[in-house]
This record gives sequence, C-alpha cells and structure tokens, in this order.
Amino acid sequence: MLGEVPESAGILWHHPAVFRDLMSIGAKSKKWHRLDADLTTFASMAAAAEVGCSFCLDLHYFMAHNDHLDEARAREVPRWRESDVFTATERRVMEYAAAMCQQPAAVTDELSAAVLDDLGAPALVELTAMVGLMNATARMNLALGIRSQEFAASCGLPPLPAHSAGSDVAAAGRVAG
Repeated sequence: MLGEVPESAGILWHHPAVFRDLMSIGAKSKKWHRLDADLTTFASMAAAAEVGCSFCLDLHYFMAHNDHLDEARAREVPRWRESDVFTATERRVMEYAAAMCQQPAAVTDELSAAVLDDLGAPALVELTAMVGLMNATARMNLALGIRSQEFAASCGLPPLPAHSAGSDVAAAGRVAG
C-alpha cells in the first residue's frame, strides 16, 4: 500500500503482539462510518499536528490522496486556525481534536455541545475515539523516535503551507513537496 515497509512496523515488530493488536484496532476503526471521511481525516491530522507527529501527518496526507479526499484542504490542517478553507463545523471538529490532545485535555462543555449539535451523538463518540487513538499513536511514535518517511512525496502532494507549531510538524510539510 505504501510502496515500502514503514519504519514503525520494524520498530513495533520487536513486540509482535503489540504490533498485531495496534494494527487490528486501526483496521477495525476504519469500519466506523458515523463521522464523515473528511472530518475523520481532518480530526486525526489536527490531533497529530497538536502532538507534533510528522509520521502521522505524512501518512494521513498519503491516505487522503489514496482515499480521494480533498488533498488541498487536508494539506491545510496543520494551520487550520489561520486557513480560510474550512467550514465552521470542520473548525470545531479540529478544535475539539486539538483540545483533546492538550495536557491536560482542554475540551470545554461548550465545545462538546457545539460539536454534538453539529454531528449528533454517534459521530461525536466516533470522533472522540478516533482522536484518542491518534493521540495515543502519535505520542507512541514520538517516544519511539518514529518520524516522517516521505510517503506524501510519492503521491505528488504540493508543499504544506508554513506552520509554526514545531520543527517535527514543519518537517512533515517539507516532506509533502
């Protein structure tokens, strides 16, 4: 699917049961469809950007391309606060994702209520689960030293606009060029 074995697979293969279980939950989560595919991608990428995981961002650019999602908007996610390409609902979803990934989590009752109004209860639960999975994966990748492998470059994505949230995330932007 990616054209090469991700570095993360080699690292995680040191504990095959962990590797298999993480892949299993990832595959199972792809069967959830209460949340729009673009929103799922935007939320996952916003979480990855908040944590600073260049591998996660790079992989999601690549997946957005392969899933025929809106690549131009996916490319803007790391700078969603400044970008004018997102709807109010998309911004709230990314705000929710970013707030979930802060330490401590910064999701307010008002934000939760607004996202609930936008999406409905099943999609809010799915959103929360997807962001939780991405947060855990991104933090694990950072702790294990897993970085971008330039998957996005293989599908010709243009460079990511400048972003100031950290060198690892900025590096993911350079990968896409």
